[in-house]
Formats: sequence, C-alpha cells, structure tokens
Amino acid sequence: MVGIIPEQHPDRTRLFMQWKGMDWPILLDSSNLLAVTKVPITLFIDEYGVIRSFQPAVEELDDFLNQTYQETTQPPQAGLPDLEQLKKATRQDTVESWRAYAGAVSLWGESSKITEAIEAYQQALEKEPEHGPTHFHLGVAFRKRYDSEHRQAEDFQKAVEHWGKALDIDPNQYIWRRRIQQYGPRLDKPYSFYDWVRDARREIEARGEIPAQLVVEPGGAEFAYPSESFQTAEAIKEEPDLGGRIFRDEKNFIKVETTVVPSVVAAGETARVHLVFRPNLQIKAHWNNEVDDLVFWVDPPEGWQVDNPYLTVANPPDVVSQETRKVEFELRSPDKPGASVTIPAYALYYVCEDITGTCLYRRQDIPLQVRVSSR
Repeated sequence: MVGIIPEQHPDRTRLFMQWKGMDWPILLDSSNLLAVTKVPITLFIDEYGVIRSFQPAVEELDDFLNQTYQETTQPPQAGLPDLEQLKKATRQDTVESWRAYAGAVSLWGESSKITEAIEAYQQALEKEPEHGPTHFHLGVAFRKRYDSEHRQAEDFQKAVEHWGKALDIDPNQYIWRRRIQQYGPRLDKPYSFYDWVRDARREIEARGEIPAQLVVEPGGAEFAYPSESFQTAEAIKEEPDLGGRIFRDEKNFIKVETTVVPSVVAAGETARVHLVFRPNLQIKAHWNNEVDDLVFWVDPPEGWQVDNPYLTVANPPDVVSQETRKVEFELRSPDKPGASVTIPAYALYYVCEDITGTCLYRRQDIPLQVRVSSR
C-alpha cells in the first residue's frame, strides 16, 4: 500500500504520519501531477503498473489481491530523469519541452535550480497562457523557492497569483482551490488546515518521542477556523502615530513583504493579508527587545473593513534578536464593484544598527496594493 498526498510541505506529512503511527510509504504530489480534482481517491494498480480500478468498492479488494494479471506492457523503468537531455530538448522551443524540463527540475533538481524551473514554466506559459495546470505548477515552484534559501520577496504573492489564475481557468479543481484557501480568509475556509499540529506534537512528546521537525511552521491563516461572518475587533485602539511624527526607517533596517490572498478580491468578499518583517542582515540590523512590541496599524479607505486595524507582535525574551516577525489580518471590500486600491498602513518598531550601534524607534509606511475584480 502506498499513499499519495497533494501537500506543499512534505515535512508536515511526516509529522502527521508519526502522530498516527503510519508506517507505509507516502509519496508527495505537490503539483498534483495525478490531475485529480478531489481527494481521497483509491486506485488498484497491478504488478505491471496498470490501473485496474478507480474508486473501487471495499468488497473488490480480496478479488483484486487474489488475482494474477497477464503482463500487458513493458514494466516502467525506474530511474531519475536526465535533466541535461531535457534541457537540450528545450532548444526545440515547444510548450511540451519547456513543461517537461520545468517539471523535472522542480521535482528532481537541486534547490539551487528552482529558478530554472520557474523560468521554464514561464516559457511554457508564453506559448500557452491559458493552461491551468502550468499556472498551478508555477505557483508551487514559486512557493517552493519562497521557503528556500533562494527566496525572493515577491515569491509568495506570485504563487498565489498563479494558483488563482489556474482556478479561474478551471473553477472545479478542488486541489487548486484548497491550496489558496490554506492561506486565505476565514470566510472562504472549509476547515482549519493545521489545527492538528499542536495536538500531534503534544501527544508525540507524551509518548517520549521527539516530533518530526517542520521546515516551515504553519502560519495564522493555516490555523484559523472558518467563520460565517466578517468579524471586527470589539475595542479599537487609537492610531499610534496619528500625526505621523515618528521618523521613517530611511535606512531600510527592516524589510517588509506583503501578500494578499486571494490576489484579486471581488465586491463584498474578503482577503487575508500576510506581512513579513525581516531585519536587514546585510547591515547587521536587529530588533531591540528591551522596549515596546512591534505595532502595526492599517487605515482602510471608505467602504473597506478590517478585522483589526491595530496589531502587535510580542518581543521575545532575548535583549536583541534577528528573527522574522509576521502579522496577518483580514479585510473586506465594499459591496459594490470598484477600482483596485492602495490601503494605507504602517509599522512602528525599535531597531538597532549593527551589534554595538544606535538603537532607534522607527516607522515604516507600508502601502498595501489590493486588486479588485470588476465582476
């Protein structure tokens, strides 16, 4: 028995298997190469690699296991793809050659080659821009690079955009829809995607085991539960820098990344905004944790709503640190269709120059670009 799971992060599957005591092989299909539109499905595959039944009834299992099949085709040859030959084939400049090379590099290439996969997928889309699977595969590659040491600031947003484009082309694709909902707003969630992680770790530790480590920890959206209505904070605090008097972070001590999920918001619908704050390690910037927490303020334009305009990130116990900090919030667009907007927002934080440098209180303005659908 072999399982196949369409999960972006394989380490999370490893943790789940440890928690449930699953000891059979699980294969990862992040790009949904099986092209299934829903899960779970069951396949009966004979010893020659031939699918004998799709979604069989439980009663069919014994007959399948007890039957001997005649060899009808040559057994598939195991082995890794020849990346060099596939790369040479792209000289033909066909959509098939670019897709084949992109898929092989994304799956089997070294992490440093993920950019080559992205570029190959982009070449394929230039030739066939309305091919849904290629958009989805490209989104997977962008997110894969975002989670690696080769990350680029806009990778997460680009992943969401291509997943959204894929779903626009084929709105019946359950797998593609779930990948967006994983990071999206509560009103569009079918369930909490990773609420089980806390229980898994606790129960594994109670057994005297060490839980499998996660390369990428689930974020707030991935823990969030569905909601039937857009909820706002009961008590709204005053704007922390109403007059705009705090000096701006002109030296770029903190780099900020923003991602809106979904990438296009329809009238009356919601989106979840992800913000990531990273100290600029090139100038040895770091957080000063001896004073106040990081504060984030968003000021929605007329007709827009946010669930909480005033958010904070608590300081860790260390006096100084260089960790990544994250903020997530949800917004709702006006009921009537409108133009894309820029939503004013800013962050306030204490940051230091170099190890023995001056510690400063700074503000960074973060205009949030939100694309609005005309439909």
